[in-house]
Amino acid sequence: MEVKNITFSYQDDVVRLNDVNCSIEKGKVTTIIGPNGSGKSTLLGVMSNVLRPQKGGVVLDGKELHQYKLKELARTLGVVHQNNIAPDDITVEKLVYYGRLPYRGTFSPYSDQDRGKVEWALESTGLLEKRHQPLDTLSGGQQQRAWIAMSLAQDTPYLFLDEPTANLDMYFQYEVLQLVGRLNKEYGLTIVMVLHDINQAIQYSDDIIAMKQGEIFVKGKPEDIISRELIYDIYGVHVAVKNDADTGIHIIPLGI
Repeated sequence: MEVKNITFSYQDDVVRLNDVNCSIEKGKVTTIIGPNGSGKSTLLGVMSNVLRPQKGGVVLDGKELHQYKLKELARTLGVVHQNNIAPDDITVEKLVYYGRLPYRGTFSPYSDQDRGKVEWALESTGLLEKRHQPLDTLSGGQQQRAWIAMSLAQDTPYLFLDEPTANLDMYFQYEVLQLVGRLNKEYGLTIVMVLHDINQAIQYSDDIIAMKQGEIFVKGKPEDIISRELIYDIYGVHVAVKNDADTGIHIIPLGI
């Protein structure tokens, strides 16, 4: 995926992305970090064709996003938003079956392939035993896994996640992030996600995009770009950057 000269603003005319350029490496996990208002979710929205830029474009597998037909794009790119809405009392299994809509005609029945992909998605996310439960009876982490399962059922090579750990406690945050890592390593999914926690981004990413004021400040491997200078320049927070055999690279906030 190539992001080329993207400029984007909402109706308030405040520029949220300013001439942004970057590439996403296939088969890797790329995480976008930055302070509130830096353009993280906006960039993800443009990358996933949820938002249309005023200038520039996004090229996915050699083709501009706006040239994809709706079903064609849905077979290529899965998106899990920060806030997801489902009908009341929908079961986990029924939600996951929605991921097969890009492969079906309006009145066609589910095929063996559809059922197989749903089974795989439920198994991959550890939700087989929860399949008949209403979504709203699940914990926050389990609900997030259900939405990821729906995207997996789309059977796409790309998966975009907007703050997948938001509003989850520590246990469920790491449960979701470990799932993300497993999907990348076992199935080769290209994953792009937005995270607030820098240490989580370091631990679970091949590449990090650090943003500030609608621009990409730096992009690279965590071990190459994470420094106390970078964190201060972006967040205005003094940190210590540690690197040891047990934990790898991590930051310790010291104050502002």
